[in-house]
Amino acid sequence: MSRTKKEYLFISIKGIAMGAADIVPGVSGGTIAFITGIYEELISTIDNINLGLLKTWRNDGFKTFWKALNGNFLLSLFTGIIISILSLANLMKYLLEHQPVITWSFFFGLILGSAWLIGKSEKGWKRKEYIALAIGTTIAYYITVSDSIQSPNSYPFLILSGAIASCAMILPGISGSFILLLLGKYKYIMQAVSEIKIMEILSVGIGVVLGLLSFSKFLNWLFKHHKKTTIALLTGFMIGSLNKVWPWRNTLTTAINRHGVEIPVLQKSVLPQQFEQDPQIFLAILCSTLGLALIFIIQYGSKSKKKKI
Repeated sequence: MSRTKKEYLFISIKGIAMGAADIVPGVSGGTIAFITGIYEELISTIDNINLGLLKTWRNDGFKTFWKALNGNFLLSLFTGIIISILSLANLMKYLLEHQPVITWSFFFGLILGSAWLIGKSEKGWKRKEYIALAIGTTIAYYITVSDSIQSPNSYPFLILSGAIASCAMILPGISGSFILLLLGKYKYIMQAVSEIKIMEILSVGIGVVLGLLSFSKFLNWLFKHHKKTTIALLTGFMIGSLNKVWPWRNTLTTAINRHGVEIPVLQKSVLPQQFEQDPQIFLAILCSTLGLALIFIIQYGSKSKKKKI
């Protein structure tokens, strides 16, 4: 696919948005990819990565290999994702610790708008689509109420965590960061990123690559043969995940991390009047509305861009 430098810049910007989403537990980078119109290309491109590309490089040269890889697309996108993760990790950590209500409210609006847009992207739902919607909602909700586990900080487990999280990372509605939270590795990995611990970051990166290469093939097959049902399932994932980003949650159990800091382990969603702290209702509604509006602005911009191409 032939693109201009300006178009690749926009892809990098979409990558920055995906990276920002992926470091927040409950928000999926796959959601951003979907609403910005690059999701199916991303899945298809990753699916096409195989050892045969090395043969193409050897026989036909790097230029042919790079084109077959869709290298400019991947380079632009993952440059944006990496920039975002490295630059926003500390900001997200600060916001989640010091402004949790308004931060989660913003992401609640993002996911709510995304679920609506993704759900209506395929018309003519039948019984099997509604069944898939119910299954996706149930699975995602169950994940949000699950306890996190105590896990080792070994390099093999970090690779495994990266592989599992990457599968969720490219699923709209299933947050890779939240999977890391359940595995007990989210804060540890965010700390490693902020402190630039090379071996830890490399281990997770290897797992992410392995997970993407394996899971994308299955996902690409689903989109080719059962697209409408897959969309319904993904919409269900997003609806079920709303519980995780509900702004008002009281902490039921806590744990002490390796730095001696008390952190929440199990939380319960409650109504604003039952919230144990300041519910900040006005700011919560405002931020949720901004998140909702941003999704529609992004989608409108993507549609306008397609019309011009």
